[in-house]
Amino acid sequence: MLGNELLAAAVNAGQTLIGLVWHPYATYRRILEKGRIAELVYIALLLAIYFAVASLVKTAAFRPFLLTKQFVLLTAAVGANYAVAVGLLWYTGLLVGGRGRLDRFALAWAYTLIPTLCWFLATSLLYVVIPPPRTTAPQGILFSVLYLVFSSTLLFWKVTLAYLTLRFGLKLDLKKISIVFAVVVPALVVYSAGMYKAGIFRIPFL
Repeated sequence: MLGNELLAAAVNAGQTLIGLVWHPYATYRRILEKGRIAELVYIALLLAIYFAVASLVKTAAFRPFLLTKQFVLLTAAVGANYAVAVGLLWYTGLLVGGRGRLDRFALAWAYTLIPTLCWFLATSLLYVVIPPPRTTAPQGILFSVLYLVFSSTLLFWKVTLAYLTLRFGLKLDLKKISIVFAVVVPALVVYSAGMYKAGIFRIPFL
C-alpha cells in the first residue's frame, strides 16, 4: 500500500540522514542496496521548506504573488539542476564502464543535496541575523573564519557523498570516477554560468 511504502521510506530517510553524518560509507552502501525511491518525497519536502524560507528572505515585503513566483522559480531550477546532474553523471559513468540501477543512483545523488541544503539554509539565515556588510573588526574577522571553516567542511562532505554515489551507484574505481568528474564538472560549470546569467542562481544549487 502507498501509505506503508511512504512510512517505510520515512524511516529509511531518517536513518539515512543520520548515517550521512556519522557513517557515510556504510550508509551509501545501504542506499544503493535497500533504498526506496519514495525517499525522494522527503528530500523534496526538506528542499521545499528551504525554498519557502529563501523566498521570504529574498522578497522584501510579504507579497503572496512574489513569494509564490520565487518559490516556483527556485523549485523548478533545482529540479532541472538535479535532472541535469543525474543525467550527465549516469551516462558518462556508463561510457567508462559503469553499471547499476538508475533509480538507486538517482536516489543516492539526491542525498548529496543535503550538504548543499545545509549551506544554503545557513547562509540565508545568517543573511537575516548578520546582514552584510560585515565589519573588519575582530568579531567580523572571526565570523568570516568560522564561516569559511563551516563552508569547507560542508564542501568536503558533499564531495565525499558524490564520490560514494559514483563508487557504489555505478561501481566505478577511483580512476574512472576521476574521468567522470573531469567530463561532468566543466559541463556543470557552463550550465551554472547559464543559470547565473538567467538570474536564477548566483551560486548553483547542485
